[in-house]
Amino acid sequence: MAFDALTQRFTEAFKHITKTDRLTEKNMDDLLKDVRLALLEADVNVQVVRSFLEQIKSKALGTKVLTSMNPQEALIKIIYDQLVELLGAQGTEIAYPQGKTVVIMMVGLQGTGKTTSAAKLANLALKKQGRKPVLIAADLVRPAAIDQLEILGKSIGIQVYAEKGSTNALNVVRNGMAFARMQNADTVIIDTAGRLHIDEAMMGELSDIKHLVKPDEILLTVDAMTGQDILNVAKSFHEQLDVTGLVVTKFDGDARGGAVLSVRSVAQVPVKFVGTGEKIDDCDLFYPDRMANRLLGMGDLLTLVEKAEEKLDIEASARGMERMMSGQFTFDDMLEQFNQISKMGSLKNLMKMIPGANQLAGQINDEDTEASMKRSKAIILSMTKEERSNPSVLRASRKARIAKGSGTSVTDVNRLVSQFEKTKEQMRLFSRMANKSGMNFKR
Repeated sequence: MAFDALTQRFTEAFKHITKTDRLTEKNMDDLLKDVRLALLEADVNVQVVRSFLEQIKSKALGTKVLTSMNPQEALIKIIYDQLVELLGAQGTEIAYPQGKTVVIMMVGLQGTGKTTSAAKLANLALKKQGRKPVLIAADLVRPAAIDQLEILGKSIGIQVYAEKGSTNALNVVRNGMAFARMQNADTVIIDTAGRLHIDEAMMGELSDIKHLVKPDEILLTVDAMTGQDILNVAKSFHEQLDVTGLVVTKFDGDARGGAVLSVRSVAQVPVKFVGTGEKIDDCDLFYPDRMANRLLGMGDLLTLVEKAEEKLDIEASARGMERMMSGQFTFDDMLEQFNQISKMGSLKNLMKMIPGANQLAGQINDEDTEASMKRSKAIILSMTKEERSNPSVLRASRKARIAKGSGTSVTDVNRLVSQFEKTKEQMRLFSRMANKSGMNFKR
């Protein structure tokens, strides 16, 4: 994930001041040097770093941090506030007023994930905002763009207006807007053409489309892996089109992320969305305050809760908890647990959202975890109904059959059975403790 290295450096820097009895101007300067190095290594713009540190020091001295009751906490709070300001203190959500058709124009260079991002935003509007979106395929330069958008639209049940063989993007958009009105759509997302570099022909076409539809939002798609070049691209597009926000793709990669921290200050364009994976649901709103928390190693519980509410079957989870607490835990319940965990996505990324668990996240290998979970699910699915509900019948011959049916070994089966028994015993102990303390887990 972008910013992982920066978060690690911040965490190390803060360890130094939390170990001191009191904060002095000397160790505050040492901390800010560490912060400066961390930001520069993360590829944050030099001018942005200089301004960022000057404002922190000015606020720290101005609010008499050194003489406050908790100087370390006060300084970290100032750094947090400054990070939020740097990332964009104002809300970045798209406004969807009732009774108004919202038009979103997607722009960007070729290869930045613009077409996929258009479909992801349509999916967000449909699922989270209850909107009725239509996609317009106006990228007539890249041969596969129309097909790609149609496939994505079909996968999420959203109509796509396209004119295969057309060479006039302006006519396609004009006709697409008429089509959207006929469909009673309240959200229109236009996928426009990009180039490998900024040129007059592309900007001319985009300008014509802008004047035709007068979009509510012009979102520029940029690739997090391109580093500082994001700033130049954002400035150029913003100067000519008045871009309202960025969609940063490949945010789940190992990009240093500094350009994302710099773009609002340098190009005056806020980040609005981040692409966090290849699946159609892997697109999140960008919350500056939540990102600042994660950067400082404080986790992001709000996003974790939202993901859980969105992805998990809450009723099934509650039933599973009741069964576990009553001692009725079976392999079917364990299978349901595995399925619920899989819905949440990367375990490593989830751990980063839990305050204080960032260090543990670094020890998790998602590929190994996923492979282990698939192996466990295959073993359970190879059991009979009786074996799942009553593991005591699992003798050597049955385990050999299950191993063969799941493509695993008897050792793997024994390991899962042992894990199952330990989980069941732990829940039995927890249930007894809960009953003594009067805790109630029933819905």
